[in-house]
Amino acid sequence: MNDALKARVAIACQGGGSHTAFTGGVLQGLLTFLPDDVEIVALSGTSGGAICAALAWEGLLRDDPSLAVRKLQDFWNSTAARDPWDRIMNQFVIGLQSLRDLMILPDVSPYHFPAWGADRFRETLNRYFDFDTLRSLARRPGAPSLQIGAVEVLSGHFELFTGDELSVECLLASAAIPELFRAVTVPGRGVFWDGLFSQNPPIHDLAYHSIDELWLIQINPSTIARVPTETHQILDRRNSLAGNLSMEQELRFIETFNRAIATGTIMDPNYRKISIQRIALDRALHSRTKVDRSQELLDDLLAYGHAKAKWFLKDRLRSRPDGATGARG
Repeated sequence: MNDALKARVAIACQGGGSHTAFTGGVLQGLLTFLPDDVEIVALSGTSGGAICAALAWEGLLRDDPSLAVRKLQDFWNSTAARDPWDRIMNQFVIGLQSLRDLMILPDVSPYHFPAWGADRFRETLNRYFDFDTLRSLARRPGAPSLQIGAVEVLSGHFELFTGDELSVECLLASAAIPELFRAVTVPGRGVFWDGLFSQNPPIHDLAYHSIDELWLIQINPSTIARVPTETHQILDRRNSLAGNLSMEQELRFIETFNRAIATGTIMDPNYRKISIQRIALDRALHSRTKVDRSQELLDDLLAYGHAKAKWFLKDRLRSRPDGATGARG
């Protein structure tokens, strides 16, 4: 199909620890069954969503979506706690999170322990990304954009790392949960924590890529069925609301952007009204499972994300006026 006739799409990936395996599955499904009338021109992400977005972005950069599908699968397989010692440590971390929820655990700083976890995570990321090559590919005209969110600890400023500057430090910075990891220094930029404190995920800058559609992969639920009354329920809901606060603010920017176009306030033909569509993890999961790396949980979330992507694309096809599109995969 002529590129001029394709819908220009940006995908934004919310962060949420192990729950972001769902994002990996969604991206696998989207890249496998992507309609011929769609061009993905930008991806953004925060924390685990940033890593998934970067893996998908590499497949687009290399014009090999199947590469991204394989790498997303391999990454989450390698993340899973599979050997006996790792499974014991996984249960230990979940137990600590449970005690913290009950408010009976004293504050423990990651600076009180060796940085083994961060070192292992760095090795994993370096194994999956050839950062020098990716930065070079990102500078080609027409290459898809990548945006990674993080917050600078000392200044409190929200930061975006782009594909042409991507490094292992950028991904570590976006995923540096303060309770688990030490702050990450990105040379020339500052000292950073998890992007969940900033744009989760980065959205409003995507509007400047002349996109027609924004596909948001959402991890934290927007609504719940009843008022939480137990301590763990209250903490769960607070966790979700905190994770969604910046996301909802970013979406309101897109809505304001759309109104400005509709009223003629913005008349630049390079900008167009953006359709916002969500692919949500609509399961009742406890927040403590965001640190659970069990193979069963990650496999289940990957499979569910893949299925949700197929449903999403089918619904999108049915909603088109002409119903005419193709799919590859």
